Amino acid sequence: MASSVSAEPAPPVSGAAASVEANGLNVIAESERHGTPRSLFWPWFAANISVLAIPYGAYVLGFGLSFWQAVLAMVLGTVLSFLLCGFVSLAGKRGSAPTMVLSRASFGVQGNRVPALLSWLLLVGWETVLVVLATLASATVFNRLGWGGGTETKVVALIVVAAVTVISGVFGFRIIMRVQTWITMATAVLTVVYIALTVDEISWDAVTAHSAGGAPEVIGATVLLVTALGLGWTNAAADYSRYLPRGASGRGVVFWTTFGASLGPLLLILYGILLTGSSESMSKAVQSDPIGALTTILPTWFLVPFALVAILGLIGGTVLDIYSSGLSLLSLGLRVPRYVAALIDGVIMTIGSIAVVFFADDFIGPFQGFLVTGGVPLAAWCGIFLGDMILRRRDYHDEDLYTARGRYGSVRWSALALLALGTAVGWGLVVNTTGTSWLAWQGYLLEPLNLGGKEGTWAFAGLGVLVSLAIGFLGTLLLTRRQVARQEALDDAPATVAR
Repeated sequence: MASSVSAEPAPPVSGAAASVEANGLNVIAESERHGTPRSLFWPWFAANISVLAIPYGAYVLGFGLSFWQAVLAMVLGTVLSFLLCGFVSLAGKRGSAPTMVLSRASFGVQGNRVPALLSWLLLVGWETVLVVLATLASATVFNRLGWGGGTETKVVALIVVAAVTVISGVFGFRIIMRVQTWITMATAVLTVVYIALTVDEISWDAVTAHSAGGAPEVIGATVLLVTALGLGWTNAAADYSRYLPRGASGRGVVFWTTFGASLGPLLLILYGILLTGSSESMSKAVQSDPIGALTTILPTWFLVPFALVAILGLIGGTVLDIYSSGLSLLSLGLRVPRYVAALIDGVIMTIGSIAVVFFADDFIGPFQGFLVTGGVPLAAWCGIFLGDMILRRRDYHDEDLYTARGRYGSVRWSALALLALGTAVGWGLVVNTTGTSWLAWQGYLLEPLNLGGKEGTWAFAGLGVLVSLAIGFLGTLLLTRRQVARQEALDDAPATVAR
C-alpha cells in the first residue's frame, strides 16, 4: 500500500459539521475516512430528485416513441448513465482523492489539465443553469399567485439560491451531506403530494395510443437521457466516495451510487411519460416552459410547496456541482484553499446567472447546445478513465498522483490522442437542434458514413456520444495495458521511483 502523504497537504478538518472543510486535492487521511457505501445514497438521490425530471418524459416521447419504447429508453438511459458514475465512484474509494486528481493516472499529472479544464467548464455551466431555473421557477409561481414575479422576486430568489449553494460549497463535505439529507426528505414527500394531486390528468388510452418508432429513435432518446443525467456527473463522482474507508465494499459503492442517483429520475420520468403522453398541449407546454406547464394543473394552495419542490431539487444539484467545480479548478493548478476555489466558482456562477436572468434574450437553446457539445469529449474522458481503472489491480499510488516525476508521468500522449479522436469523431456524429447556428458544423461525418446526413434518420440518435465513449474505453484497453502493468510493477521493486 502506498504512503498516504500528499504533495498538496491540507490541515486537519474539525469534527464539527459546521466547520469549513480544509481538504482540497489531497488524499483523505485514514482517520477521516468514515461511513459505509449506503451513505452515498443521500447526496446522489438529493441531487437527482428534481421535479424537472418530469419534462424528460415529454422529451423522450418527442422522439416518436410508443409508451413501452419510451419506458425502455428511460430505464436504459437512466441506469446505464448512473452506472458510469458508480464505477467512477469506485475509483474514489480506491484512491481517496478527487476525481480530477485520480484522472492524472490516466493522462499524466500535467496532461490532466486538459480534461480538468473541460470538467470545470461543464460544472460551472451546470451550476449556472440550475440557479437560473430555480430563479425563474420562483418567479413563475409567484406570478401565478398574484404576488408579483418581476425583477424584485427574481433578485430575492437568485440571492437565496446562490447563497445556499455557495455556503454549502464553501463549508464542504460534512455540511453537504447534512443539507442533502434534508433536501432528500423534503423533496421526496412533496413530490409524492404533487403526483397525488395531478394523477387524475393521466389517460392510459391516450398514452398507449402513441405509435412506435424505430431503432434510431429509441437510441436517440436513450442517449439524450445518458447525456442529460449520469454522464454529466461522471467527472465528479469520486469526490464523495473518497471519504469512505478503502476497505468498504466496492460492489456497495457502485450499487448505492447507481441506485441513489437513478431512483428519483426513474420515477419522475415515468410519471412525465404518463402525464405528458396524456395531453398533447401539456407536452408542448412542458418543452417550452417546464415549470410553468407543471403548475397549470395544480390547485393554488399547493403552488408554494411546489416551488419548494422545484427549488430544493435544483439546489441539490448545484450544491454538488459547486463543490466539485472547485476541486476541478484546483486541479488546473490554482494554488488556493478548496473553499476559496468554491467561492470563486460561486461568484462566477452568480454573475452568469444575473446575466442570463436579467439581460439574455435567449439562453436555453444555446446552453443545451453547449452541453451536447461538451458531452462528447466528456464521454471520451469517461471511457479513458474507466478503461484505465479496470486495468489497475492495485490502489492508486498516493504520492505519484502529485508529481510529474512519478510513475504516472507528466503527459500520457496516448490518452490525450484518444480524447482528441473521440471528440473529433463524436462531434461528427451529433446534430444540435437548438437553433444555435454556431454549432451548425457538427454532424460532418453523417453523410460520408452513409447515415443519411444531417436530416437523416440517424442524425438525432446521438451516436457521437456512444462512439466517443467506446473510443476512449476500448482504445485505453488496447494501448495502455503494458504501461499500467509497468507502473504497478514498481510497487514490487526494492526502491521507489526517483522524486
